[in-house]
Amino acid sequence: MSRARTEVMGVDACPTGWVGVLLRDGRFAAAHTATDLDGLLEHAREAAVVGIDIPLGLLDSRWRQADRLAAARLGPQRARVFAVPPRQVWEEDDYAAANHRCQMITGSGLSRQSWGLVKKLREANLRRDAGDQRLHEVHPEISFTAMADGAPVTWSKKSWNGQQVRRGLLRARGIAFPEDLGAAGRVPPDDLLDAAAAAWSADRIARGAAELLPDPPERTASGLPIAIWW
Repeated sequence: MSRARTEVMGVDACPTGWVGVLLRDGRFAAAHTATDLDGLLEHAREAAVVGIDIPLGLLDSRWRQADRLAAARLGPQRARVFAVPPRQVWEEDDYAAANHRCQMITGSGLSRQSWGLVKKLREANLRRDAGDQRLHEVHPEISFTAMADGAPVTWSKKSWNGQQVRRGLLRARGIAFPEDLGAAGRVPPDDLLDAAAAAWSADRIARGAAELLPDPPERTASGLPIAIWW
């Protein structure tokens, strides 16, 4: 009797919404885009795990250990990880209020770049809070570092060199993009590469081979894990 295939999806935010890369038994199967996360995950009904590059799980009054540990793992490239502020910050209506709340709670401000994730952060956390426990937070730069045996990629993911290095790391792990990605081919290359790295980590989770930061994870008030997986 043939073995059932393992299907996973890696997800990243992109300018038009979300992009997802599907793997079957660790190999590229398809790439999809959608304006909302629910729409994208319609393409992942059979996926055992969904790795998503967005913070999942917020603490009430302090910064998350996962981000601090991930930044330390990247060493000189630590700026590629941003610290995720407490839950109350993300509940504010605009950047000015969120920045003020962050300063009040933590003593530090909130960058506009971080606040730019608010819509997608809420969307992803709502999905997991509603019961989709397939969602696991990943960080593509941590995934690429693991693929490179612990050496962070020095080139920016926006650069030609950086994208070629990352494509090479994915190919070495058996993940190769076809020449024609259809509509997903209009997504910026760095977002597609990040989604593929997230899928690689999702496959490791599905096979029970993944690691996480911190281990054991922190927990939300409702008991859901707060960790970055790879």
